[in-house]
Amino acid sequence: MRPLKYSAITNKGLRRDNNEDSFLSQPERGLWCVADGMGGHEAGEVASAIVRDTLAGAHAGDALEKILQQSHHAVLKSAKKGIGATGMGSTVVALRSIQHDYEIAWVGDSRAYLWSQDESGGMLQQLTTDHSYVQMLLASGAINESELNTHPEKNIITQCIGSQELSDVQVDSVGGVWEKNQWVMLCSDGLSDEVEDKEIARLLHDAQNTKEAVGKLMQAALRGGGRDNITIQVIESPLTRRQFLSHLSEWIPRISGQPWVDAFLYSVTAISLLLLSYWVLS
Repeated sequence: MRPLKYSAITNKGLRRDNNEDSFLSQPERGLWCVADGMGGHEAGEVASAIVRDTLAGAHAGDALEKILQQSHHAVLKSAKKGIGATGMGSTVVALRSIQHDYEIAWVGDSRAYLWSQDESGGMLQQLTTDHSYVQMLLASGAINESELNTHPEKNIITQCIGSQELSDVQVDSVGGVWEKNQWVMLCSDGLSDEVEDKEIARLLHDAQNTKEAVGKLMQAALRGGGRDNITIQVIESPLTRRQFLSHLSEWIPRISGQPWVDAFLYSVTAISLLLLSYWVLS
């Protein structure tokens, strides 16, 4: 099958001096990931890069769970050698797509969402479950869902790549079958902490393509405060059949923000240039 269409974007945010996120995009292998490093300058970015590079160098037949365990051991080994820093770590969410099937594996609170566009406006589904303290509180019934995003300890995670207390990490995974008009979005918590799911769904609904989607989501995260590094990837279902004009629209700058208005303006411009060329050459 043809490589899947995707778009990726990353930004250090408005409060951080450096970007500790890393991401991998290998459409020819059907493999993507977002890794969110922790540990400070010259540590978090080292850990997330090790996760990314371990995935990039893995054998095609290796299970995602095995690869993420390997990245955990690689981060621990690097810290012992003085590469990066002791205590560095990373969360990760990875997507592998094979034919019509996909698998997602994760450690920590980096997330994967499934966006399904339909006549009713579309549906956003969170595919991952955070490895976090507040998620444990929710599962135990100590808090309810309305308290998840406002709890003072919402950023405490219970699992991460490179955790020195763990010989192996808990890698969770979920699988699915692609349908038409679906996107999978991978993101670090720089997006999910700043933008509510309802707003994410609205922006995905309004986006004409994956490039526009990641751009709009990034703008929303920065408007929301941009307190952390932000990384977003949106990957399109292999079953989606796109028209030539939709491909072309990705490379044409937007003027008014309205597709039909922009099409009219570009048409008038093109006709004017043709008439001018004819007048000059005649």
